Amino acid sequence: MKISNTDRIILGIDPGTAVTGYGLIQLLDNKLSLLSVGVMELGDLDWDQPMKLKRILERVLGLIEEFHPDELAIEAPFYGRNVQVMLKLGRAQGVVIAAAVMKGIAVVEYAPKKVKKALTGNGNASKEQVARMVERMLPELLKQATPLKLDATDALAVALCHYLQQNPFNQALTKENKKVKVNKSNSWKSFVSANPNRVK
Repeated sequence: MKISNTDRIILGIDPGTAVTGYGLIQLLDNKLSLLSVGVMELGDLDWDQPMKLKRILERVLGLIEEFHPDELAIEAPFYGRNVQVMLKLGRAQGVVIAAAVMKGIAVVEYAPKKVKKALTGNGNASKEQVARMVERMLPELLKQATPLKLDATDALAVALCHYLQQNPFNQALTKENKKVKVNKSNSWKSFVSANPNRVK
């Protein structure tokens, strides 16, 4: 399916079976704006994986019905050694993708390193560094009454990465990103350590 560069709404998803982040941005008259951002808290359903997937599906379908996004940008699997964790993440990603496909929405996957590099200039940036760049691109976030969870800013980062990839000239928006200091740790162990509540 061809992705256009015209005015559109992008839904970004950072999938997880403990917390799933989502963010919606709109491109209108060459200007970006924030439509919605938040997280789906699923940690209280440790015993019932199918129910978690049901809740993710229902919430994503609800977002689609409310905002009518043109495209879904989702973070691709992070390949690691823990097969069970990867299986759970894969299920969550599959449910989100299925919801979008059911509604005829174009789906694009981005690897975590790709998202980080698009926003910060380096694929090994920390979640906090990514969050700061998201705030620079979407100043409306600074008006939020309470700080956003990193899962939410990660979801917006995926949406913004898609926007930047489809609009190469807008890479200039992040020309200062390479000045951001980077956490060089990129192992599966460091990922799990930095995301203890991502998958349960």
